[in-house]
Amino acid sequence: MLSEEELKKKSEEAVKKFGYDIYDLEEYNYYLPEDQIAQTPAEKRDESRLLVLNKTTEEIKDKYFFDILDYFKPGDVLVRNNAKVIPARLFGTKQPTGAKVQVLLLTPDKLEKDVWTALCGNAKVIKLGTVISFGPNEEMKATCLEMQDEGLRKFKLEYDGIFYEVLDKLGKMPLPPYIHNQEGKNDRYQTVYASKEGAAAAPTAGFHFTPELFKKLEDKGVEILDVTLQVGLGTFRPVKVHNILNHNMHTEYYEMDKHTADRLNLAKKEGRRIIAVGTTSVRTLESVMKEYGEFKECRGDTSLFIYPGFKFEAVDCIITNFHLPKSTLIMLVAAFCSREFILKAYKHAVEDNYRFFSFGDAMFIYPEEK
Repeated sequence: MLSEEELKKKSEEAVKKFGYDIYDLEEYNYYLPEDQIAQTPAEKRDESRLLVLNKTTEEIKDKYFFDILDYFKPGDVLVRNNAKVIPARLFGTKQPTGAKVQVLLLTPDKLEKDVWTALCGNAKVIKLGTVISFGPNEEMKATCLEMQDEGLRKFKLEYDGIFYEVLDKLGKMPLPPYIHNQEGKNDRYQTVYASKEGAAAAPTAGFHFTPELFKKLEDKGVEILDVTLQVGLGTFRPVKVHNILNHNMHTEYYEMDKHTADRLNLAKKEGRRIIAVGTTSVRTLESVMKEYGEFKECRGDTSLFIYPGFKFEAVDCIITNFHLPKSTLIMLVAAFCSREFILKAYKHAVEDNYRFFSFGDAMFIYPEEK
């Protein structure tokens, strides 16, 4: 945490350089009517709307997602996050009091099997050694091993059988709180290419793609590559501090395999565009580039926080959804073009009745070709 004096100095420097205080949370706020928060996905994935932003000319165009084909050319590389959301939301009972507790599994421990860090509702009742049971026949139990800040706890899980099979029976899909209907299968809260289980939230920009659309992109000469970022608290944790420099960006696990790294390095060498699907893909690519100076087969944790002033070295274009006001995600897209242009685009989207957030419409942000 920076001191008040240090924060004030940083803010004054930012105003001189950018014309506004890039560290002031209120600078990333915008007006959104509640009825424009999408409660259900588009009937067909690729028939959602698409706001196309030329970040060089600041031109805005209204399209549909299937029109995105027109903005690709042979040799482009599309990078997507293949993280698969698990039914990580569990409703349990504290033993022996019977207190109701909600647990959201976030990240497994790298060293010890069946140990998870989780975000807990009613966390004040969960102390060291607390045991929580899940399921009508106590099919799973969780013992608190460690108490952390901000409602986080570390648990040891006990169950019979295969973990993900047990979780499928007991858990619910962890939909964002602004989705009012939390029940049902919610099978659309998953991309069609999701394969690496472990995410507590979906990389939602990928919702708009269909197998048919990927086939058309490949036929056009677009190369499609996968990375993994297991979406967790780092992505969706709200910013609660006035000065964003004091925001605690939690870590998330990522992977890049050798094939993807080699193909991305070749694309960079040949001057071909790298187009990231979603902010999670952006953070993965930029994290690897920042760590190694090139793309490399690797895995690790990232807490990279991207806001205006960040220098992008990996990504040329971004496909993304519309993000919550004052979120780290709107800061990321504001860093990619400019805060003023993004807020102008969001205002246009509100006035033209676009649908917002996870089940909402999309944006394609690209620079003018040289």
